[in-house]
Amino acid sequence: MHLIVTPLAAESLGVRSMATYVECGETRVLIDPGAMLAPNRFNLAPAEEEWEALRRANDRISAYATRASLVFVSHYHEDHFRHDPGFYTGRQLWAKDATRHIEGRQAQRAATLWRTLKGHAEPVAAEGRRLETADVVLQASPPLGHGPDGTALGYVVALTVEDRREGTRFVHASDVQGPLSPVAAAYLARQRPTLLYLSGPPAYLESQIGSELIDRGIEHLLRIIDQTGCRVIFDHYALRDAAYPERFRRLWETGRVVTAAGFLGLADAPLEARRLELWPGRRKPPMPVRPSRARGAAEAGGARPPARATFNPRPGLRRMREG
Repeated sequence: MHLIVTPLAAESLGVRSMATYVECGETRVLIDPGAMLAPNRFNLAPAEEEWEALRRANDRISAYATRASLVFVSHYHEDHFRHDPGFYTGRQLWAKDATRHIEGRQAQRAATLWRTLKGHAEPVAAEGRRLETADVVLQASPPLGHGPDGTALGYVVALTVEDRREGTRFVHASDVQGPLSPVAAAYLARQRPTLLYLSGPPAYLESQIGSELIDRGIEHLLRIIDQTGCRVIFDHYALRDAAYPERFRRLWETGRVVTAAGFLGLADAPLEARRLELWPGRRKPPMPVRPSRARGAAEAGGARPPARATFNPRPGLRRMREG
């Protein structure tokens, strides 16, 4: 038996998401089952290829949801959870606390979700929660900064899944962005991951927030790799900059860091970063769409899930958008 980790949707797979399915024996967990598109990038709405990628992503998430007995929601940005309460019916739900270490639109979304879940599922606050099954130990983190400590973007909760037989440990650290917080970096190192999945620094905002912050995230991750010897899936914010292969060269050169697509043996398809390339020669792009239109897509069809992958033993920040 192995701990099987399957990224379902990600920036390198064409959409904003970190949806992941984890299976070990009879324990099956779906993490952050959301996906969306940037409603306006380069003053352009999503291209047709992006809408198709979103449809496929939602198909995969829905397909794997039928297998999962537990759903984990790290925070309430709309690319990390689904609004539909029926999606969670019949499953355990660990979700970021809706009343503590949360504010603004995330607090509003959380309150709405928890209210509408009545009669469908009974969510519990994930922070610090622990569960042992015959196969794994699940351990949720305390609140970790969504980027640097004190950021206006709030907090996220990481999840560690440990295979009790083989000792391998998968840590899904969501939007820690590097990690940029030294507190988050120290926590992740203490988890001793075999495989770590996290959002990279938002290099596409480097002109606003400065190169020092991006470099801090790189240094923190290099230190975690040095301390733990872990492999890393590095995706999400980092891939919104088309120059990510060069900007994060120090990480790729370790031989231990790949994108979600790379982990699955696929070529990267960061469609949002390539939106300018996707529009030339086509009809005039439509007016930018409202964020609500980019939250999801029809869940019709039956796209086959991707192949599984198995592993063995500061002020400028307020200008950052959610998601």
